[in-house]
Amino acid sequence: MQRRNFLKNVGVALAASAVIPAVGFAGGSGKDANKMSYKTALNAITGGKTPQSSAKVHLKAPEIAENGAVVPVTVNVDSPMTDSDYVKAIHILSTKNGNARTIDVFLTPANGKAMFSTRIKLGGTQDVVALVELSNGDYLMASQSVKVTIGGCG
Repeated sequence: MQRRNFLKNVGVALAASAVIPAVGFAGGSGKDANKMSYKTALNAITGGKTPQSSAKVHLKAPEIAENGAVVPVTVNVDSPMTDSDYVKAIHILSTKNGNARTIDVFLTPANGKAMFSTRIKLGGTQDVVALVELSNGDYLMASQSVKVTIGGCG
């Protein structure tokens, strides 16, 4: 019986340690700790710098999403991806979700190409923003309006 209790306690400890870091994302605790408005998320990522709209950032999202729970998004950035000039991160933000920060992807020159594709949740019609952090500290962005017809996250 002692062996079963030991294994059960180890399992509970591992599960708890996996959940606790996810709760503290925004510096708080509880259900609302991860809630972050678009402007707050933008400032948290850029440190107050103003991102520039750029033709180098190609954001592909549907104009109309039939299901807001699975909206496909692809970001492709024209970058040489060399040791001195590369994309450090691609952040996908939503302007009206309860938590604007949908995903953060960190890159290195070893990635070879600055591209990312995923599916995100949108709680309704809003803009999707691709915010790109460059190795020189600059920020570029592109946005696309997505009309959600049904579903979404609440």
